[in-house]
This record gives sequence, C-alpha cells and structure tokens, in this order.
Amino acid sequence: MLHRMALRILPSLSLAVTEKTVRKQKRIVMFVPGLIAFGVYRLVKYLVPIADPLVLLTVSSLVAMVTALLAYRVGRSVPWSVIVRQDGVRLLSWLAGWIGAVYGIQLSLLVLTLLWIMNYDYLQHPDGPAMMAIIISCTSVARDAFEIGHVRKLSVLGRPFLTFPDGEQLRVLVQRRVWQLGSWAVVGFGMGAMASLSGVAIADAQGAALAQLLSVTVLGGGLALCAYFGGLYPSVSWVHTLRQTAPGELLKYWWWPGMAFASTYYLVAMGLLLFVARQPTISPGSAAVMGALVTAMMAVYGYYLGDRRHVEDEQAPQLSSGMLRCPFVMGILGKTVGAAGELALGKTGTKG
Repeated sequence: MLHRMALRILPSLSLAVTEKTVRKQKRIVMFVPGLIAFGVYRLVKYLVPIADPLVLLTVSSLVAMVTALLAYRVGRSVPWSVIVRQDGVRLLSWLAGWIGAVYGIQLSLLVLTLLWIMNYDYLQHPDGPAMMAIIISCTSVARDAFEIGHVRKLSVLGRPFLTFPDGEQLRVLVQRRVWQLGSWAVVGFGMGAMASLSGVAIADAQGAALAQLLSVTVLGGGLALCAYFGGLYPSVSWVHTLRQTAPGELLKYWWWPGMAFASTYYLVAMGLLLFVARQPTISPGSAAVMGALVTAMMAVYGYYLGDRRHVEDEQAPQLSSGMLRCPFVMGILGKTVGAAGELALGKTGTKG
C-alpha cells in the first residue's frame, strides 16, 4: 500500500490526482466496478464454495486484477495498443499483479479481520463478509489504478514526476541508505514486538486482538512520523524538526498515513493467520512477530516518504506553497511553527 501513501503525501502526485475533474471521473470509476463486483459476487456464490477463504481470496484477486487493468486504461485515456507500446509489459504486470491481485487480497483480508474483531466471523457467516470483501477491494483497486494511470498519462504528456508510485525509488533508497533505514527498522522491530504483547492478559480473543491492534497502531504511526522527519532532513536531528512543528499538524500526520496504515497492515497480517493459516486465535508469539514487522515497515516507509519529499523540495522549488496544497478539507500536513516545520509539513496533500 506504499503507492497509496505516495499518491497523497508527495505534492506532485497529490496535485495530479486531486484536481476537480479527476475527482469527478474517479467517483464514476469507483462506482461502476463496485456494481459489477456485486454482480460477480451474486454469480460466483452459486458456482464456487465462497465460504472457503482461499476461494474467496482467489475470486477477489481475479476481480481486482481485471479492475486494475480497466481502471488504469481509463486513467491513461489511450487505446491498449498505445499503452502496451509506451508502458511496457513490466509496468502492466506490476499493475495487475501488485495493485490488482496482491492489493485486492490485502483489502479483502482487512475487511474480514475487521468484521471478525466485531464478532461477525466470516467462517461462520460467510455471505455478508464475502460480499463486502469483494466489493470494497474492487472499488479501492479501481480508485488507485485510475490515479496511477492518470499520473502515467501526465508523465507521457511531459509533466515531470520525480517519483512514480511503483516502489522503484524505495529499492534505490535501500541501497543508498541501508544503515539509516536499518536503524529505524531495528527500532520498529523492538517497539512493535513489545506493543503487540499488550493483549496477553485479556482472555477474550477479539478483545486481545483489539488491544494489540491499538498498541501497534499508536506506536507504528508515531514511529512513521519520526522516520518521515528523519528522511526529510537527513542532516538535521528529527527531534529538532519535531519540536518545530505545531502539535495539531503532527496529530494529522500521525493519524494519516501513520496510524491508518499501521492498523491496516496489522489487520492484514491478522487476516493471514486467521483465514489463510486457519489459526483459531492469535498467539502472543504470532502477535509479537506481526507487530515487529508492521512497525518496522512503517518506519521504513515513513523515512522513504520523507526522503522523496526532500527530493521534491530540492529539485522542484518552482512549485509555490499554494500550488502544493491539496484541495481537500482535512490536510495531512499544514502550517507549522518555524521554517523547518513549515517545509516538513506545510505543503503536503491530504487524504482523498
């Protein structure tokens, strides 16, 4: 889901996908696949055993793959022959495989786990959760694939983007700053493992899982925020930048993408255990491993987003602060106290 964070945190990408005309078209792109996904669910429930988690995830991934390619085509606004020639098999394979199949499975597991925590177990009552898993994953995939297609269209037309949301720059960053990323990841491993043990004293399975989720969400989101400042100003202490930023603006970023995606990743990990591995409960050992991995991942992603924001600030200074502000009501980052804080948070987009 790194592409989702990049599309909202990095100003050049956020501006491109939150223009008024794009948002109007995006609503249609999400609505139509949602209706089709409902029809697909009504059909496949009579053809395959939808109560089997692996069957459900397979159906969800296939629907998401097709949705990703079609929504990307709408975003690109050119025929398939042109798309194949300009974008190549590698990009389209990544889109169908990662944005489609993998992302669709992640979102389906997210839905199933949320319902399980609320005592609505898919394994006991499969129809409702299965329908929601297919529809929600399909509409979310459609939104993101359309936005990626729109970014690619603008790139082909000559609009510069220093970061494309395919994760390639993350791989470059890992090779270039392995020690810095490693230190943040180590901290994440330790914090996440300890946080996920918060539910060991709770006998109820759902209650224990909720306690673990809340702990990992809070700490994972906070570490992602600190790591973001570390990547944004690698030559300055992240503590200094943190102190220069208004508490209200820190809270916004801590909430989204920090806590939002920390909780999302942890829910997906829980879903893998509950519905793929078929574990009846989440053991303390499993919770510790999941919490460590999720928190470490959020630290690395936060540092990466800060680094890419730093690159945009350095190489695209011609963009004014007004141009860099996303037009949504809730800003992830806004005005800050002091020059460092303003550069760190004041120009980012908002969640869409």
